[in-house]
Amino acid sequence: MMINELYATILSRKTADPASSYTARLFAAGEDEIVKKVGEEAIEVILAAKGQGNARLIEETADLTYHVLVLLAARGLSPADVEAELARRKK
Repeated sequence: MMINELYATILSRKTADPASSYTARLFAAGEDEIVKKVGEEAIEVILAAKGQGNARLIEETADLTYHVLVLLAARGLSPADVEAELARRKK
């Protein structure tokens, strides 16, 4: 699954040189910066949904997904944790 591949890449960048990786720069900047990016991307998803077309909505959703995965990684969480919560809610 692409989400798990992306998450593995994100994890591998936690210790990378921030000068060579945007993801490493996010980790180095700290959780407040990561949360700020999640918020910005969430707003961009809303704006795309309200008039920028489906292609833009997909692009912004991909950006939001990436930044949420970075946040999860920063907190020591994983997509599997989210999947478990979704499974719990299904019952």
